Amino acid sequence: MLRREFLTVRNRLTADVVREAAGALAARALELPELARARTVAAYVSVGSEPGTLTLLDALRARGVRVLLPALLPDNDLDWGAYAGEGSLARVQHGGKMALFEPAGERLGPDAVSAADAVLLPGLAVDARGMRLGRGGGSYDRVLARLERAHAHPALVVLLYDVEIVESVPAEPHDRPVHAAVTPSGVHRFGT
Repeated sequence: MLRREFLTVRNRLTADVVREAAGALAARALELPELARARTVAAYVSVGSEPGTLTLLDALRARGVRVLLPALLPDNDLDWGAYAGEGSLARVQHGGKMALFEPAGERLGPDAVSAADAVLLPGLAVDARGMRLGRGGGSYDRVLARLERAHAHPALVVLLYDVEIVESVPAEPHDRPVHAAVTPSGVHRFGT
């Protein structure tokens, strides 16, 4: 299965590689005009060998950007809370799934993401059309559908490693393309 292949490659990365990639990823993302003018950014806290996000989250906060982070609901939908620094995160174990770092404070509701000027999405790969391969839980498919229903049009940006920009990934009719992918070596834009 394609997801398993990407996860296997990620899981082989050393802590040093993940840390170095996080710094480079933050630097590239902060150069994005979409993030430079954003007042609210919906993002996530990376876990395990995912491309690191904490450096980027802290840099956005330092710019005065309101950063929203997801909290996984029992039905795999996402609620949102404000990020107030690494100390504002709680490690939450969700059944048999991986532990996630979620905002410990007030929940703003699933629709809070509609106020975001940019949404940073996790993924395992993205293809030349901007189609994102997620982990398969459907949480971000729901977020993208919610944005569409709200007629919200934030910049959609997936954070990946360089080798995760591929020619093609499987896509379902409900999948929505992202506008850009940021990797440690640069920004990749897709026609939208």
